[in-house]
Amino acid sequence: MKVVVCVKQVPDTKGGVKFNPDGTLDRAAMLTIMNPDDKAGLEAALRLKDKYGAEVTVVTMGLPKAEEVLREALAMGADKGILVTDRVLGGADTWATSQTLAGAIRNLDYDIIITGRQAIDGDTAQVGPQISEHLGIPVISYAQKIEIEGDSVIVERQYDDRYHVLKAKMPCLITALAELNEPRYMTPGGIFDAYNAEITTWGRADLKDVDDSNLGLKGSPTQIARASDKVRKGQGEKVNLDPSESVSYIMGKLKEKHVI
Repeated sequence: MKVVVCVKQVPDTKGGVKFNPDGTLDRAAMLTIMNPDDKAGLEAALRLKDKYGAEVTVVTMGLPKAEEVLREALAMGADKGILVTDRVLGGADTWATSQTLAGAIRNLDYDIIITGRQAIDGDTAQVGPQISEHLGIPVISYAQKIEIEGDSVIVERQYDDRYHVLKAKMPCLITALAELNEPRYMTPGGIFDAYNAEITTWGRADLKDVDDSNLGLKGSPTQIARASDKVRKGQGEKVNLDPSESVSYIMGKLKEKHVI
């Protein structure tokens, strides 16, 4: 079994975020971490490796410093790391990002592709399903449990206060929730090996069946009108009422906002 995991290096929001003049994130100037949902997806792939002997290849798109998350993945137990980086790919929205990743994955053999549900710097939950569309394979999103049965995967898909049980033939793509599992720690030996391992680096020329018009900032249909690192909240409303009046007041506000 061959599993490809897509991970993303995202800003550590505890350290604040910075923006370029065009509204895109200044990723080179920020502290970064592996996206939490992606890390859960990586752990799911590593458990498939533990149970079935799967080969795990981790792919990321980003600046050269994104190599850091690949080495973290290798230290956790992944077999291979591929960095897709090129100036022409910069400023990509979800459409251009998914086109880029799909172009890279077309060079690989895979049974399962695992991505995080969404990234904490964008929160769109679009890239995983878009990759599956570009590759023409089924997708199961919001996975909270993954099992293998023959040539199929069986996934519990989170849905409101319950879950769906879905089955799909491989190859397929799964998007993972951070709640899917508890990712393992890097081991000292794994860290040592990871920083001596070779990371494969691909650029624009290595992407398969992708048109230039779908790449980078120029190939991104999403236009950023305004970007801010903080959202100001209103002062709110304060009232002094006795308990019975408070209940009526709160119920009235809930009805006014169509909560009830």
